[in-house]
Amino acid sequence: MRNYLGRRALLGLAQVLTLAVAVFLLVEALPGDAAVALAGDDPDPGRIERIRASLGLDRPILERLLDWLTALAHGDLGTSVVSGRAVTDIIGAGLGVTATLAGATLVLLVPLAVGLGVLAARRPGSRLDRGLTAVFIGLHAVPEFALAILLVAVFGIGLGWLPPTAVGVDPLLDPVVLLLPLVVLLARPVCSISRLVRASMITANGAEYVRHAHRLGLSGRRVRLAHALPNALAPAATQLARTTDWLLGGVVVVEAVFVLPGVGTVLVDAVAARDLPVVQGLALLFATTTVTVNLMADALSFRLAPRAGVGV
Repeated sequence: MRNYLGRRALLGLAQVLTLAVAVFLLVEALPGDAAVALAGDDPDPGRIERIRASLGLDRPILERLLDWLTALAHGDLGTSVVSGRAVTDIIGAGLGVTATLAGATLVLLVPLAVGLGVLAARRPGSRLDRGLTAVFIGLHAVPEFALAILLVAVFGIGLGWLPPTAVGVDPLLDPVVLLLPLVVLLARPVCSISRLVRASMITANGAEYVRHAHRLGLSGRRVRLAHALPNALAPAATQLARTTDWLLGGVVVVEAVFVLPGVGTVLVDAVAARDLPVVQGLALLFATTTVTVNLMADALSFRLAPRAGVGV
C-alpha cells in the first residue's frame, strides 16, 4: 500500500510539473500578451515594446521558463505582470470564497448522495426508485450555467427570496449569497454519485456474503449499513474524486454567473489580461488538488474494499 501510494505521489508530482510547463507554452501561444493588455486604449507599437521590456517579456521563452521553474522550486509562484502583486497573495484573496463554497458542497454532497442512493436501492424498480432515477437523469442533463440562470431568475429576481449576485457583498460575512451557487454545484454530482451508489448497493445486496449475513439473522439495516454499504462506497469514492476535479471547473462558471470574488474570477481575469504568472499559479493549484484528491480516493477505495486496490 505504501509503495503504491509513493509511486502515485511521484507520478502526480511529474504530472503537476508537466501541466505547469504546458500551461506556460499554451499561454505563450495566445495572440498578444500582458503588454498589449496594459497598453489599453493606446496600442502604440513603441509603447507596447517598452512595456514588454519593463516586464521582461522580451526575454527568450526558455529563459523565462527556467527562471520560473527555479523560483517554483523555492516556493515562489512569481509576481503578477499586471498588478505587481505576489501571485500567492492574489490567489489567497480569492481562495477563501472558493474553498468555502467547494468545502460546503463536498460536506453536503456525501450524505445526500449516499443517503439517496441507499434509499433508491432498498426496493429496485419501485415507484420511489423510478421517481428518484427520473429526477437524477433530468437534473443531471441541465448545464450548470442554465441552472444558475434559472435559479437567479426565480429565487433571486422573481421571488426575491435570495440575493441574485454577490455584488457589493462579502460572501464570507454574508454567506446567504452562497446558497444559490451551492445548489448549482450540488445538483449534478448528487445525481451522478447517487445513481452510482444505488447500482453498487443493488450489486452488493445480491452478493453471497450479504445473503449469508441475512441467514445469520442480522437485521436488514445492519446488513445494508455494515456489510453492503462499505463495498458500495468504494467506486463512489473514486467518483467523488472526479467530482472534486469537476468542482474546479464548475466554480469558474458559478462564480462568473453569481459574481463571486473567488479563484474562478481570478482565473478569468488573468487569462483576459494574459497574466501568465497568475494563470500558472492557478494551474498548479488545480493540478495539485486533482492529484491529491485522486490519491486520497485510491487509498480510501483500498481501505473500504481491499480487493479493489490495484498494484498494491
